[in-house]
Amino acid sequence: QLQASGGGLVQAGGSLRLSCSRSGTISGIRVMAWYRQAPGKEREWVASITAGCHKRYADSVEGRFTISSDVAKTTLYLQMNNLNHEDTAVYYCKFNSPWGDVWGQGTLVTVSS
Repeated sequence: QLQASGGGLVQAGGSLRLSCSRSGTISGIRVMAWYRQAPGKEREWVASITAGCHKRYADSVEGRFTISSDVAKTTLYLQMNNLNHEDTAVYYCKFNSPWGDVWGQGTLVTVSS
């Protein structure tokens, strides 16, 4: 139900915008979030936005990444600026509702030095 896109190869200092499109109904969305998993590491939380548009960011991306969504919560975005090598990872989106979590498939972001 969630389709992530927008990943790719970018040079250090560059920007990418990830999208996560929802198809079908997820009732009562409470939180939408981005996670990432770098090679050899565990998946980590990157950023989240609540239904009330309260945004939070991991310290490692604060000031560089911006999470947003459309009003209907059909598409979640992650604007990533000033990317560095440590941002290389597969990025996943997740929607949370009272009925549980729905994950999208990952989109690979590779930052070259």
